[in-house]
Amino acid sequence: MAEPSESFWADRSVFITGISGFMGSHLSEKLVSMGAKVYGLLRRHAVPQYPNITHMKGKIKLIEGNLVDLPSIISALKESQASVLFHLAAQSYVPLSFQAPYDTYKTNIMGTANVLEALRHYEGIEKMQFAGSSEEYGLAYENELPIKETNPLRPLSPYAASKVAGDYMCYTHFKCYKLPIVRTRAFNHTGPRRGLHFVTSIVARQVARGIKFKEKKLVMGNPEPKRDFSDVRDVMKGYMLAIEKGKSGEVYNLGSGKAMSIGELVKMAIKIGGLEGKMAVEIDKSRYRPAEVMILRCDNSKAKKELGWEPTIPFEKTMKDLIDYFLENENLLKIEEY
Repeated sequence: MAEPSESFWADRSVFITGISGFMGSHLSEKLVSMGAKVYGLLRRHAVPQYPNITHMKGKIKLIEGNLVDLPSIISALKESQASVLFHLAAQSYVPLSFQAPYDTYKTNIMGTANVLEALRHYEGIEKMQFAGSSEEYGLAYENELPIKETNPLRPLSPYAASKVAGDYMCYTHFKCYKLPIVRTRAFNHTGPRRGLHFVTSIVARQVARGIKFKEKKLVMGNPEPKRDFSDVRDVMKGYMLAIEKGKSGEVYNLGSGKAMSIGELVKMAIKIGGLEGKMAVEIDKSRYRPAEVMILRCDNSKAKKELGWEPTIPFEKTMKDLIDYFLENENLLKIEEY
């Protein structure tokens, strides 16, 4: 895989929405290590609530603002004097979007509308990356696999619909206002710091509890859906390469090209934890989604060709690192249920 260019990022001012999140924390670390000046948008009073970036204190500049408050975004961009913008902030938990569709739309659609409008007022951005999602593809038929960027979008959750809206808004603003925007559609990615309510963390945390507290049972939802999993550290580089080499107006899939069922994921994690024969698996049907995407598998040939990107970290290592992360952060193991 092509590596992000240090000469491109050194001394460059970079603005990240969602800097305190899973991807944002990994991205800010990498950018700082390459000499970039990193700025991020944080909601008022939110700083103590975000452990993902406490270790970055003094290395990044956090500016108060809110995605649904346009003037605060314009002000933050002007203060940062950024030339690159990563738009990562979103309500990204699919099950929550079924429970709170309006709030998901407000954050993800109006938030993106505000970021795009801010770009029309602050002209210093040379390239913006919009973090789309493989969930946009939704219902994919067997003859459409692996999924190319040209595949129809058939979203099956309010979250997915909100990402489709943001994706198309970015394309429209590129066409209508010549805004330099590149879009990515990352397939499932995970690693250390993944939110507790995402499936890989739900599984890894229970395995870690089995190792630490000798628990004998792992509870999961639907074992049948298949997902294309990658490591956050690989996908992060894809975001950076999209800025460096991606063409404005284009969209790039970022994924491994392999699909694994959630049931297979559970078996892998139990094996990594050395708990084969020691941990029983229980299916909880209350965790099933109202509408389920049964398979997502990525065609990443466009990203390989145009960005030089492909994932390099084996998924077994990713899951081991995630299990180790929970073992090293015992406070996260003591939270009773997720």
